[in-house]
Amino acid sequence: MSKRGGHLWIFLATPLLAKECRIYIHDLALRLGVPVKGAGLAEGIEVFPKHDAIGPGDFGNAIRGPLGIHRGANRRFWFYGADYTLEAQVEYLKCLRKVTEDELRKFVAGKEVPHPAVVSRPTRSFPATPRTEGTRPAFRILDHVGRVRKVGRDYVTRCPSCADAGHDRSGDNLAILIEDLRFYHCWAGCSKEMIRNALGFPIRIRNYV
Repeated sequence: MSKRGGHLWIFLATPLLAKECRIYIHDLALRLGVPVKGAGLAEGIEVFPKHDAIGPGDFGNAIRGPLGIHRGANRRFWFYGADYTLEAQVEYLKCLRKVTEDELRKFVAGKEVPHPAVVSRPTRSFPATPRTEGTRPAFRILDHVGRVRKVGRDYVTRCPSCADAGHDRSGDNLAILIEDLRFYHCWAGCSKEMIRNALGFPIRIRNYV
């Protein structure tokens, strides 16, 4: 169960590579015809983990563990299949079949994530001084978002596009590269166009003849 529907948990016999787990879930969703949020899609299921790997000093997305108390709803959301007590739920989870490393490797052999939901971060360094677009000052996203906090190399804040759709209650979907504010990315998959539209500052389309 969850506040807005349900979570599908897949349990593993041992810790396995996030990249291979993500390939498995994305491939399964593709074969079932279930849209995955990301790659320009604002709606669909969310896949966790959202990263193939985490760089030094970086953090992944927080997620409430099984049987944890939801901070917003201040309650537990139970698994279907057992009585709604902690003891019964834990016994139920202990009896569930776990995916082994050999099984996962067979499932993902020769496959990749169909539509990458994560855009690689830039490796080059750019000047942080804002440019101008014609006679107008350059768009600076920090002037239009709410409170931010530093996480590794990024500022992290609520994604305006996600917020318009009633999502991102934790306020950490939007990452803005500290060394160059022109680079920002929604980990839930909202495009830059969607983010700018949500802020009321759509990206200008230049027509060349």
